[in-house]
Amino acid sequence: MNGLLTVDNITKNYGSRVGCHPASFELWPGEVLAIVGESGSGKTTLLKCISGQMDPTSGSVRYTKRDGEQILFQNLSEAERRFLMRTDWGFVHQDARDGLRMGVSAGANVGERLMAVGDRHYGHIRKSAADWLRQVEIDVERIDDSPWSFSGGMRQRLQIARNLVTAPRIIFMDEPTGGLDVSVQARLLDLMRGLVRNLGLAAVIVTHDLAVARLLSTRMMVMQAGSVIETGLTDQILEDPQAPYTQLLVSSVLQV
Repeated sequence: MNGLLTVDNITKNYGSRVGCHPASFELWPGEVLAIVGESGSGKTTLLKCISGQMDPTSGSVRYTKRDGEQILFQNLSEAERRFLMRTDWGFVHQDARDGLRMGVSAGANVGERLMAVGDRHYGHIRKSAADWLRQVEIDVERIDDSPWSFSGGMRQRLQIARNLVTAPRIIFMDEPTGGLDVSVQARLLDLMRGLVRNLGLAAVIVTHDLAVARLLSTRMMVMQAGSVIETGLTDQILEDPQAPYTQLLVSSVLQV
């Protein structure tokens, strides 16, 4: 039986500099994998390579479709890649401005993704947008407001709604709470945990914050200097880290 996502020896080089050494893993339906490490560890590079945001130097990413067929992402045409990333995959950027169209309304940001998959009924699109604004705790009366008028936390919630409106199977998140105030982070994390659990989403989350990883993930991958140095169940790694770097990371960042 194949995993939902199969990553095999993904490598990324920037000229003579290695951004990510060969990394492999499988992601299963409903599983949340956290990729953790300090800045420069290669975690965001790996995330972008496996999510289609960046082409790897070598290695492969295979995705198991809803009908059970496994496809090689690298063999897809550009149109097929775009369609996959508008339907079954979603990507939440650290800076919500990178994942939103800032020049259109909140409702249009959510509805646009529905239009990209063929929905042309204005009433249905607007109703779905309103429903998703409620789910991410944005006042529906703000549906026609520009994201420029939203706070950082609201923009991040809007970006999540934009991604989830097409019922994706995998959501990729790059430091989703980075740059937000602690109180805003807590609210967003609680929302994300509920959505992932209730929707049965699989997720890959990149974070330097082990508290975020502990709250959201079932499995953890630790990276240092572009290499994966430890992987396992989140609770096991946080309670009994094996690699010296992981031990240092846990002891200095997180009280367990």
